[in-house]
Amino acid sequence: MSAEEQPEFRLGPDPNVTYPIRVQYCGNCSLPIEYCEYYPEYDKCKQWLERNLPTEFEKIKLATEDGSTEVSTGEDEKKRQKRGGKGMLKTKKKEDIPRLITVSRAPRGKKKSVTVVTGLSTFDIDLKVAAKFFGSKFACGSSVTGDDEIVIQGDVKDDLFEVIPEKWPQIDEDSIDDLGDQKR
Repeated sequence: MSAEEQPEFRLGPDPNVTYPIRVQYCGNCSLPIEYCEYYPEYDKCKQWLERNLPTEFEKIKLATEDGSTEVSTGEDEKKRQKRGGKGMLKTKKKEDIPRLITVSRAPRGKKKSVTVVTGLSTFDIDLKVAAKFFGSKFACGSSVTGDDEIVIQGDVKDDLFEVIPEKWPQIDEDSIDDLGDQKR
């Protein structure tokens, strides 16, 4: 390559750009505005942009009409990622699961038993925090063992009917069900 063909590398700021560069962020997804189209809820970003920054919204509208750079976001057409990792996952909608807490006792060894509590996550209670609370309250071991299951060492089933509504007021005593003795 001759010296004429090599690109010119410049040190310092670009004379064609005004500094400092101001980046505007979307209030919906907190990304820079030009990256909103990659967010799963792009329609909400466009609504926020139209309300709060109408001049930027007009620029985006012009760009999509002229160059059609926007990916069509039809209901029937699924947006799939071509390469890379998992990307931005959409939040799953919560199904209407009956909000019921079940308490049961299960044997462990010959004379020992454990208490199993299920259903706390239907009330949006963090299971790790609840397990730690039960362990300190009853001075025993307590752990999360499944999607929605806490195992407390010892037979504390009767005490749970008073402790759970006292700790979490959104749970009433009627929503706690006793399953009795069960095998695990």
